[in-house]
Amino acid sequence: MASVTFLGAARRVTGAMYLIEAAGARLLLDAGRFEGPGAEARELNAGLGFDPRRLDGVIVSHAHLDHTGRLPLLVARGFHGPVYATPATRTLSAVLLPDAARAEEEDRDLLAKLEGAGPGAAAAEPLYAPADAIAVQDLTIGVPYRRLVHLRKHLTVEFTRAGHILGAASVDIRLSEPAPHRIVYSGDIGRAGQPLAGDPAPPAGPVDTLMVEATYADRDHESPADAERRLGEVVRQVAARGGKLLVPAHPLGRAQELVFGLHRLRRAGSIPEIPIYIDSPVAVDLAAVLRLHPDTDAVRECLATDRDSAFDLPLVRYVRHAAESERLSEAPGPAVIVAGSGTVEAGRILRHLEKLLGDNRACVLLLGFQAEDTRGRRLADGADRVSLFGREHERRAEVVALSGYSGHADRTELRAWVRALGGPVRRAFVVHGEPPALEAMAEILREEGVTEVVIPNQGERYDL
Repeated sequence: MASVTFLGAARRVTGAMYLIEAAGARLLLDAGRFEGPGAEARELNAGLGFDPRRLDGVIVSHAHLDHTGRLPLLVARGFHGPVYATPATRTLSAVLLPDAARAEEEDRDLLAKLEGAGPGAAAAEPLYAPADAIAVQDLTIGVPYRRLVHLRKHLTVEFTRAGHILGAASVDIRLSEPAPHRIVYSGDIGRAGQPLAGDPAPPAGPVDTLMVEATYADRDHESPADAERRLGEVVRQVAARGGKLLVPAHPLGRAQELVFGLHRLRRAGSIPEIPIYIDSPVAVDLAAVLRLHPDTDAVRECLATDRDSAFDLPLVRYVRHAAESERLSEAPGPAVIVAGSGTVEAGRILRHLEKLLGDNRACVLLLGFQAEDTRGRRLADGADRVSLFGREHERRAEVVALSGYSGHADRTELRAWVRALGGPVRRAFVVHGEPPALEAMAEILREEGVTEVVIPNQGERYDL
């Protein structure tokens, strides 16, 4: 009997991880990290709920850490099986996972300095070492979109484009024994019209078990074109007052679209020439990644018509070393600083906020979804004070959220994705959302003809 156990992103947004037991195999769909208050998130992340040594493989939807961030932990605890992902996800994860491990080490070292290596430093001990993150790459097999892979005699998997970020996929799993059964996992569904990620292309046809995200099922976004126009306005305003624009995001995540947008705005003369700093211990040239993985028509067209300069980003500067990073906030003049993490829970963005949150010339630009109980959510909700490294800081900086740069489909786009499946859908599980969004997505599914809709709890197991 096949089954699914919900081990993450159940009645919450982060920590996506689902255990599929079928055709004699034990497979994980995603192995993401939980985000939120340090002690609670650490406890959730450390408690896997299964023995990684008994896994037969992991299928990864995309490279964001809330979907891949516990892959190195699996390795540290004895997993040595295959990890299946699209080629672009394999490349991005090779950067993101070691970067996350090193960022945790930097946070631990900084906290130890501030607190004298007391209990706070121990609490900040990384979940895994950079070597564990690097080892994930050796296990990862790149699988192109629409290529059928036979995992077992009666078990196949196929990736289709999900949009969201470069390389993101929905997962189509088919069982042929003891009875035919089709499982479709949406992953994170992207928006139409984003040039780097491409439009979502869901796997069409009847579905026995659908697992679908609900992040923004209760609201609509502004269009990508409106978001780019607003981005230009924000950059011009911040530059005019001589401030810094702080963007909490990893440069190989949602910030890809942002940097590409800044590049277009500059070429059009819509923003001034101010430096854009990609502040990451493992700074990788976006142009190099795009040339390796020209996944969309927009990117391929640029490469075909203007190969040498299409992705030449003259304003972008890459910052690897922590000492150089610490000087960015104090440098004279306006600038854009992109640094992880996107939820403002860890990484170099914390140091920039520590120095600039009280500066009324500065602006914090929020791009992606901000989960409950994160600093990003508190900033989005207008908090006047934010705790950083154990100290309260008054906020004078402006905070702007651009929903058009969200990588997640809104309610209208989620409904369109469900309709594009073609159906019918026998049973649907709604995941990766906060309670209002989960309920909204469940209602969308019912309105689209799905009679059995379940919002699972953390740890629940269902027979398929």
